[in-house]
Amino acid sequence: MNITNTLSIGDQVTLHYRLTCNGEEIVNTFAEQPETFYIGGGDIDPRLESLLTGLQVGDHRTFELEPGAAFGSHQPGMVHDLPRADFTAGQALVPGHDVAFTLPNGQTLHGIIRNIDDAMVRVDFNHPLAGLAVEFEVKILAVDHAGKT
Repeated sequence: MNITNTLSIGDQVTLHYRLTCNGEEIVNTFAEQPETFYIGGGDIDPRLESLLTGLQVGDHRTFELEPGAAFGSHQPGMVHDLPRADFTAGQALVPGHDVAFTLPNGQTLHGIIRNIDDAMVRVDFNHPLAGLAVEFEVKILAVDHAGKT
């Protein structure tokens, strides 16, 4: 089989990328070190990863993604009111800030505090960019087919 520099599942890719939302830069590796990861390895959201499939070394693209296309739509069922007593007394609870919970299996679940009152803390477990339009710019620097022949 003839291997090209076209990205596909299982390939290791090195790239620069920039992610912006509502005019705010969320991440930008163009001024720093590039990122390296495996396509299909779960390192980035599959919706963004699918945009990389088929790109080649040297490609520099910008994708304008409609609300929900990058990190899914905002799911109201992922917003929960939790008893304030479930939080430690010294824990800073500030609307808009991230809060982390350790699950029984050892994984960490992150949420954004949306509202606080005397009895409850409303926590949004959606991705912070869920339901928002984003711009995703990428420049492919290298592709390693990881032993594909």
